[in-house]
Amino acid sequence: MENQKPDPWYPKVMTIAGSDSGGGAGIQADLKTFTVLGTFGTSAITAITAQNTLGVEAVQLLPPDIVRAQIRAVLSDIGTHAAKTGMLGDEAIIIAVADLIAEFQVPNLVVDPVMIAKSGHHLLLPGARNALVNRLLPLAKVATPNLHEAGVILNREIKSLPEMRLAAKLLHQLGPAWVVVKGGHLSGEAVDLAFNGEDFYELKGNRSPHTPHGTGCTFSAAIAAYLAKGLEVLPALEKAKAFIDRAISEAPVVGKGYRPTNHLAGLSNSR
Repeated sequence: MENQKPDPWYPKVMTIAGSDSGGGAGIQADLKTFTVLGTFGTSAITAITAQNTLGVEAVQLLPPDIVRAQIRAVLSDIGTHAAKTGMLGDEAIIIAVADLIAEFQVPNLVVDPVMIAKSGHHLLLPGARNALVNRLLPLAKVATPNLHEAGVILNREIKSLPEMRLAAKLLHQLGPAWVVVKGGHLSGEAVDLAFNGEDFYELKGNRSPHTPHGTGCTFSAAIAAYLAKGLEVLPALEKAKAFIDRAISEAPVVGKGYRPTNHLAGLSNSR
């Protein structure tokens, strides 16, 4: 084995999420985003899904010990400057992930609380909510729920910008340093609402004429990549929002269903 000292300044980002065989979401979307944004991506797979642009056909969660082993293998050798979580599946996997994040003191954790696929397939078992709230959210630098996910976590409906503001405050009380409540499911202008416990920031974007797939994965991966490169949270959010906006606007037609985000959009100036 070549004896060399790792470069501590090369930005490294880890994704802990499920595999999307269709390539539009999950670790596939995350790793493509990490690469395009000039970071070195690593991964720990929590679940294998059989899916395409039309929907999810099958899901197999991996044993928690295998998830632990993947994370430990990466962090004990390569380390990371940021990490993001996506589909975690059940309580046991969430606890395994939270234990390792805490043990290795992973900085800049972005928690995307994936609960349901675009096609409606449930990706988080009902009993896992408490583990997500009590074990993982308190470790997050940024949490990025959409309206449905925020509603499940808080046990309330969120249907307007004022309700998004209240939700952001309540979610912040659960431990994340920053909360971004994504408003893409509201009608009208596409606005995500960021809150750091003191101030609100509106992240505005263009509404797509089509329904895209993998937007939450790509957005949270971009946030993690920019944090790994040393940006403060608000600039990271703003750059990630610009990145996902362009990725949506240039979404390719690669199947018969929902269009995936285009991770190569703006490659020449995305860094």
